Amino acid sequence: QVQLVESGGGLVQAGDSLRLSCAASGRPFSSYSLGWFRQAPGLEREFVSAISFSGRTYYSDSVKGRFTITRDNAKNTAYLQMNSLKPEDTAVYYCAADRFGLTLDKAAAYDYWGQGTQVTVSS
Repeated sequence: QVQLVESGGGLVQAGDSLRLSCAASGRPFSSYSLGWFRQAPGLEREFVSAISFSGRTYYSDSVKGRFTITRDNAKNTAYLQMNSLKPEDTAVYYCAADRFGLTLDKAAAYDYWGQGTQVTVSS
């Protein structure tokens, strides 16, 4: 069992930056792949970024070049650095953990989810 807690969301202006954190507890953090997803009102949850247990990173086209995912296994924490934020980035952001590291862009692949943190970008 893994528990995930996101933090770092907030209200910012377009062009600003935020760093989201995902703190994990439970089973060994280093053996999991971690993903970030987001969900805006009325829309489906969408893939944002992922980092495998080996450190390989993945990004959606909409955030590539603006967002950076990292992990600190010693702190059991994953991060999502979000730069050059746009109003369309507004959503609830969720952290998720996957035991197998397959199809990391698919929400169904993940075993554990956090409660989410709201990110609002004003124009």
